[in-house]
Amino acid sequence: MNPRHFVNISILLFALLFLPGSRPATHAFAAQVFSTGAAAGKGDRVTSIHCGTLIDEKSEAPRHDALIEIAGGKIRSVTGFSAAFSKPADAAFIDLGHETCLPGLIDTHTHVLLQGDQRRGQYEEQILKWSIPYRTIRATQAVRWALEYGFTTIRDLETEGAYYADVAVRDAIRQGVIPGPRMFVVTRALDVTGAYPLLGYAPEVTVPHGVQVVDGPAERRKAVREQISYGADWIKVYADQRVSTSDGVVHSIPTFTSEEFAAIVDETHREGHKVAAHAMGLEGVHSAVEADVDSVEHGAYIADDDLKTMVSRGTWYVPTLHIFIYADELHTAEGFPGWKGGTEIHAETFRRALKAGVKIAFGTDAGGFEWTVNPAKEFPLMVQYGMTPAQAVHSATVSAAELLQMQDEIGSIEPGKFADLVAVPGNPLGDVGALEHVDFVMKEGVVYKSKGRGE
Repeated sequence: MNPRHFVNISILLFALLFLPGSRPATHAFAAQVFSTGAAAGKGDRVTSIHCGTLIDEKSEAPRHDALIEIAGGKIRSVTGFSAAFSKPADAAFIDLGHETCLPGLIDTHTHVLLQGDQRRGQYEEQILKWSIPYRTIRATQAVRWALEYGFTTIRDLETEGAYYADVAVRDAIRQGVIPGPRMFVVTRALDVTGAYPLLGYAPEVTVPHGVQVVDGPAERRKAVREQISYGADWIKVYADQRVSTSDGVVHSIPTFTSEEFAAIVDETHREGHKVAAHAMGLEGVHSAVEADVDSVEHGAYIADDDLKTMVSRGTWYVPTLHIFIYADELHTAEGFPGWKGGTEIHAETFRRALKAGVKIAFGTDAGGFEWTVNPAKEFPLMVQYGMTPAQAVHSATVSAAELLQMQDEIGSIEPGKFADLVAVPGNPLGDVGALEHVDFVMKEGVVYKSKGRGE
């Protein structure tokens, strides 16, 4: 059966997720999303939002008492708010006068088809025992949580054995069938024979893999073409395997020959797409950087010379810090395989990359940890490891938008861009942890989460 047809039937069942108990009680879903009338900011109706503080990601400093006007799903104007303001009779008004408003957040490394895979047996259970339709239904729940956390755009970096289900979820969101962030997807990811789970089964037993296994330059070019034809926005590759730490360095074994890697990148770029590379250790990162990938994911150790090359080529770094802290905590008793001291090495790599001027975008690996965990936990770690709160916010707004080549449409609050907006109590430029408490979410002028203020 064509995988696309197989997974699409799950979208018809998404309504199951709206039964009581299907989402955390702290994430009340705004009823107006499903109202029959025009959504706020859509059509000709104007929505005015009063922000007590506005971090628009364009001004040098936050603006106080700002008024944002929205129409047709886009920002029409950003001006000052006056106590004498009187909204037009046919306009909606949302008062966020006691909150800080920011652009919708962007997570550039997620897995909506995973529901946590770090605990013993979690990954195998999902791959072997959960049907693709069931995993897709769970993904519709994950994208709704992502949106309620404040992430209005995500880049989802592979389905882990669920074939092209991410394309179905992305398209269902685009078509208004289900609520969720704007999605960019990579579908299956690429790796070589013997390098990616599921492994260790008897040779005569055929088991699924979390990736598309291909060997040799010709197979790899064909796989790139196939994935793009089925809807991939990006291509993802696994640049290394068998991570180990020694002498303050994370080492790994590269998966591809230089010819294989060159074929992937050349074919992807020839078709106008970009390549994300999972690369953990010194050797794997070097092979990815030399192949001219567009983003290095994780990058637990990056040599100084490779950092220089990344700066000169504009290669992005998506560090995903929290997932390794999370995995370390789970494996305290038995040790996270091959990772002794890796968290500290990763932190130091992040500091060196920041100092070198490498472009850093926010990404979390959500799905590797459960979706009931707020991915915004990444922000305090970025600050702990050397960023200012403003830089951390920038990584999840302007920088992430640039990585996705969407900087003209999202990432900042200014006229002409999509009305993607979140609000938090407190000041994230003083305490970036405030971003773990988003209580207002708007995407393209539609309110998806609100404490019931305004009209």
